[in-house]
Amino acid sequence: MLMTKVISPEDLLGGTVSERTNCLQATINDILEAGGGQLNLTAGVYEVGSLELGSDFTLFLEAGAVLKFSHETDVYPPVESRWEGATQTVYRACLYGSHLKRVKITGEGVVDGQGKEWWRRFDEKAAELEYPRPYLCSIEHSEQVVIENVTFVNSPAWTLHPFDCENVAINNVTVVNPKNSPNTDGLDPESCRNIRITNCCFDVGDDCIAIKSGTEDASRSIACENIIISGCNMVHGHGGVVFGSEMSGDIRNVTISNCVFQDTDRGIRFKTRRGRGGRISGISVNNIVMDNVLCPLIINSYYFCGKRGNEAYVWTKEALPVDGRTPKLSNLSFSHLIATNIRSCAGFVYGLPEMAISNVTLSDARFELSKDSQPEAPAMIADAPELAQAGLFIENTVGTRLRNVQVTGAQSLFYNNENNKELVISD
Repeated sequence: MLMTKVISPEDLLGGTVSERTNCLQATINDILEAGGGQLNLTAGVYEVGSLELGSDFTLFLEAGAVLKFSHETDVYPPVESRWEGATQTVYRACLYGSHLKRVKITGEGVVDGQGKEWWRRFDEKAAELEYPRPYLCSIEHSEQVVIENVTFVNSPAWTLHPFDCENVAINNVTVVNPKNSPNTDGLDPESCRNIRITNCCFDVGDDCIAIKSGTEDASRSIACENIIISGCNMVHGHGGVVFGSEMSGDIRNVTISNCVFQDTDRGIRFKTRRGRGGRISGISVNNIVMDNVLCPLIINSYYFCGKRGNEAYVWTKEALPVDGRTPKLSNLSFSHLIATNIRSCAGFVYGLPEMAISNVTLSDARFELSKDSQPEAPAMIADAPELAQAGLFIENTVGTRLRNVQVTGAQSLFYNNENNKELVISD
C-alpha cells in the first residue's frame, strides 16, 4: 500500500524558511523512498521555498490549506530549464519535478507564489536577480501529470509550465494573478504531447493559455501537439489562447471549444516571425464567446517582441527567400465565434509575402465593434495601424474562406484585403 502522510502547520512552526522547507521536503522524500504515496496538507498556512516532487506522488491540499512560497532567493536552487523558449539556468520552480511518472497536484487549497517582491525586482532592479524568476509550478520531461481543483495565485512568473511532458490533464484549476503583474501567464504547455485542459478559469497579467514549442535558440526541437482546451473562462490577460511566439518546434493538432473570454486584450492569438521557423497546423476553434476584447482573432507573422525582434529581417514587408527560418501557418479553422465590444478591428491576419498563411476558414462568426473605442494597434508589429471601428485586416493568405461572417459597427467587412489568393466569401 502506498504511504500517506499528513502535515499540519503546527508541524512546521518556528525556524527559518530554509528549515521549514527542508522539513517538508524530507517528508516528501520519505514518501518517495517508500515507493510513492500522498502528502496531505491540512488547513492553515505553510511558508516555504521550492519543493521537488517525485514519481507516484500526490500532493493534496485540503480546503483552507495555503502553501505560500517565500521570495528569499536562496531557497530556490538553480536548475536548467527553458526560459522564453531557450535553455537557460533559472531559479527552480516553487513546485518542481523532472523525469517523473504519475504525479498529481490536487485538493481544494491554494498555492500562493507571493510574487509581489519578484515583480518589483523585475520592474525596478532586475540586476538583483542572478537568474530568471521561478515558475509557480513546472513539471518537466514527465508522463501522466494531473493538476486539478487547486487555486494558484500571485505567481512570480509563468504559473503552470508543463515542459516536454506527455499525457497531461489540467482540470478545474483557477489561476489568479494581478492584471499588471509581469509575465504571469496562466498556463504554458511547452513542447508537450497529449494535453487536456478543461473547466479552468484564468485571470492573469499576461496570456491566459500560451502554447509553445521553443525558439530557434532551443537546444532541442520538440513539437507541442494533440491538445484539447474546453470549457474554460479567460478573464483579463493579453490573450485568451495564444500560439507562440515560441513555435520553432511546431504546434499541431489543437482543438479549442466552448470557452468564454472577458476583457482579454486579444482573443485567439497566433504570433511568430521570420527567424523562428516552425509550423502551426491543424487548429480547430469553435463555440467561443468574447466581450470587450481589443481584437478577437490575431494571426501575426511579424511579432516584434524579444531578442532580434527589431531587426529589418523581421519587420520588412518585402518578400525574402524562404528557408528554415521561415514560419509556416496552415489549416486553421474558426467557427461559431461571437465577439462584442471589440475595441480595434474584427480580425487581423497578416502573413509573409514569401509564405502566405494557407487554408484559413472563418465561418458562422459575428463581430460587433464598439462605438466608443479610440484607435489602437491590434497586433504587436512594427508600424502597426491604429484602428477603431474597423473590419477585417487580411493580407498575404491563400485559400481563405469566409462563410456567414457578420461585422457590425464598421463601414465594411474589410478594412484591408490585399494579396489574398483564392479568397472565397459566401453567406
